[in-house]
Parts: sequence; C-alpha cells; structure tokens
Amino acid sequence: MKFFSRFTHLIIAAVLVVSCQQEDIFDIPYSLGAEENQMLTTLLSDVESGTMSMVSITQLKDFRVSGEAVEITSDLVMKGYVTSSDSTGNFYKEIYVQDDPTSPTDAIRLLINVTDSYNMFNLGREIYINLKGLYIGEYRTGDGVISIGSLDVGNDRLTQISEALTKKHVLRSNDTADLTPVTVQFSQISDEHVGMMVEVSQVSVVAAQVGLPYVDPDDSFDTQRTLEACEGFGKSTFILETSAYANFKQNLLPSGTGTVRGIVSKTYDGDSLVLMLNSIDDVNLTGEACSLLNIDDFEKVLDETFDNVVDNTNFDYTGWINYAEVGGELWTEQFYSGNGYVEFSGFRTGDDVNIGWLVTPPFDLSGATNAYINFKLAQHHLDDEVNNTLEVFLSTDFDGSNVAGATWEKINVPVPGEEAPWYAFQDVGLVDVSSYSGSLYVAFKYVGSGNDTSLDGGYFVDDVLFLKQ
Repeated sequence: MKFFSRFTHLIIAAVLVVSCQQEDIFDIPYSLGAEENQMLTTLLSDVESGTMSMVSITQLKDFRVSGEAVEITSDLVMKGYVTSSDSTGNFYKEIYVQDDPTSPTDAIRLLINVTDSYNMFNLGREIYINLKGLYIGEYRTGDGVISIGSLDVGNDRLTQISEALTKKHVLRSNDTADLTPVTVQFSQISDEHVGMMVEVSQVSVVAAQVGLPYVDPDDSFDTQRTLEACEGFGKSTFILETSAYANFKQNLLPSGTGTVRGIVSKTYDGDSLVLMLNSIDDVNLTGEACSLLNIDDFEKVLDETFDNVVDNTNFDYTGWINYAEVGGELWTEQFYSGNGYVEFSGFRTGDDVNIGWLVTPPFDLSGATNAYINFKLAQHHLDDEVNNTLEVFLSTDFDGSNVAGATWEKINVPVPGEEAPWYAFQDVGLVDVSSYSGSLYVAFKYVGSGNDTSLDGGYFVDDVLFLKQ
C-alpha cells in the first residue's frame, strides 16, 4: 500500500508537470487572464473617453527623429496585428506588427526581452500598445528599421522592453485574425514593406544554391541565400536570410518553383532588404520552372526615353500634364551625359511646400489581354524619404486636365530612398495593369519644400514604357 501510494503520487505529479508544460509552452492562450483582461478593458475605456488617444503605425512613425531615440510622452495607444513568430527560432526578442490583417499600409518592429513570445503573441493576434514611456527609433543605428522599445542609455538607441514592462505596455485582445499576405513581386518590395507579411510567386532558389542548407554551418549568426523569380521579360532576385538559431537551419534548399511567404526585414547594417521565414512551411517550391515573356509579342503603346528634352526647362511634351498643386515649381527637362530625363527638385524654389504632378498620356487598354507599365526612377540629395516623397498613382477617370478632380490609386513600386546612390536610375520592374480597362493614366507626384533643406531633395523619372498584348 505504501508502494502504491508513492507510485500514485508520482503519477499525479508527473501529470501535473506535463499539464503545466502543455499549457505554458505549447498551447496558445486564446483566453486572457483576469488581470490582463482588466488592463485592456481599462486601456480601451480610456481611449473611448478621450483620456488616451489611438494613433496609427504611420502616425507613430512621424514622431521619429532620424538617428535619435525619441520618448513617447503623450497618452497614446497603437493597435496592430502580429506578423512574425519566434516559434522556430528565426526571430529573437522582436515582434513585427502591421496595421491590418488583410490590407496593411504600414508595419513596425516591437523589441521585447521575451523568448518564446509566440505563446502570448501568436500570428495574427490583435495587440494594443500603451506607448507612453516607450521610445521610437532604431535598434541598430542607421539600419532604417523603425522600432518601438526602451532606451539604451548612453547610446541614444533602442533596446528591448523588459518582460515586466512588456506585460504592462503590450496587451493582447481575444481576437486572432487570419493574415492575408501582401502579394508582391521581388522588384516591388521596398522599405514600406518592412514588417509586413508578403507572398511572392514564381520563385525558385538560384541553381548554385539548390541543395545547400538554409544556414551555412560556418556562419555564427545568419546566412543569406538568393531567391529568384520570373517577372515579365526577365528574372529578379531577393535575399532570403535565416538565423543560425532557426530549428530548420540544416534543411536543404529545395529545387522547383512556387511561392514563398515571409516577413520583410533588413540586413544587420540596413543596406539590403531581406525576406525572413516564420516557418519552413512557408516555402512551397514544388512546381515546374516559370516562363519569361517575349517582348516581341507585345505592342509598345508608349516608349518615352525623354532624349529630346531641352535641358533645364519646364517639361512640356505633348499629351503630358505638368501640374503644380502647391507652390510654383514644375517638373523640368534635364539632359546629362547623353541621357534625357525629367526631374522635380525642391531646391531653392522659395516655396514652403512643393507638390508637383507629372501625368502621362492615356494608355488605351482596349482589346488588351495583358498590359504592363515600366519606368526607371532615381533620387539625389534626399535626406527625409518619409516627408520628401515621390509616389506613383493610376487613374481611369482622369479627364486629361483636372488632376485634382480625378480618382488616383497609389501603386507600390520601389522608389529609391535615402540609402540609394544619387543619380543612379533603378528599374521598378514590370507593373501588371491587365486588370484595368479603358484609358489608364500614370501619375508621378512629388512632395517636398524649397525652404526646408531636409525636404529639398530631387527625383528623376526616365524610360516610361507601356506594353499591351
């Protein structure tokens, strides 16, 4: 009986230990504890009463001062949805959060001194961050990844929020949303996608790296492999970065073609954009090799190289619209080293604000099965890519004259940022516009200033191409 009693106690103890491990480590706690629930209820009540104010990720980023860690001293709250997971070890003491589960417009990184955070902050989890007392800035100075964290005293940069403060400042709701990745091409991925979950199709591993492990055994921190994808008439490449602590580091890179889903991030020095996996299950390369388009099968509706420009004059090509929404500056014609292009620069305009539009002639999509646009962009003297911007828009209801009266849809193309070399043109890749009909207009919108030297950078546009089949 004594033996039976002791044996029974051992079994009960073992069951209790396993039960605790199952709850704490493996089960995602969808129900909130009473204390956490009350904290979130109070927080949302304060927002409802106006005691605290809700801000978007984009609004929060506006508090950032380049190169500095800025304390949030106001009673502000930010909502977001978790896009990254440390369940496989590929992310460490960080969470990426985007502003919408299906149609995100912005994302940010949250630094927390918590491991196995996926147990609390699972993919798609809706979270609320009490920002007062936290900081916004960069973890690795100059890497360009805007983050929320605590202050690393003495270094004027961010560090992880302690576990105790995380419990007070980062509150999860009962809701977990199904994330819909943003469908992009490699050539379209830009700084605006950092922190977002994206998916790219027609992807394969470059031939020289097929069969290699995700992480080189000699790498102590991470390994960068190269992916490629068919994009119209050629292939584009992108970096896949994997941590040496990922539990799939020894898995071999597959052959075949298919889709890859991941989180956009940056290399340690911030020089390059990379894709990071939540799980090896997000790699589905089981199909046949993709096929490239043949440009000879397409009609060139517009092939504007701007080589007939008159240097340093206001741009006035027939069929194009050059419109100053704010300020007196217009897009100008430029010619340098045998190449013509158009430019908008706020330098010495004398205007507090400059907003200038350049609109193409119409792209007649009648009878088109496949249609694409393509162009090249460059920047110079850009100091603040957040507020000194170039955006690209499409419209099907523009009447050819009233820019302000048209409906403009912004498209995501890789616009050269502060880190891009000055004057170096970058091809944005083929932009598929096959889903549109009628007459399609493309607009380039510049925003800057002639009196704020941090906002007087310039942008170039060249080689605008319309193709249809």
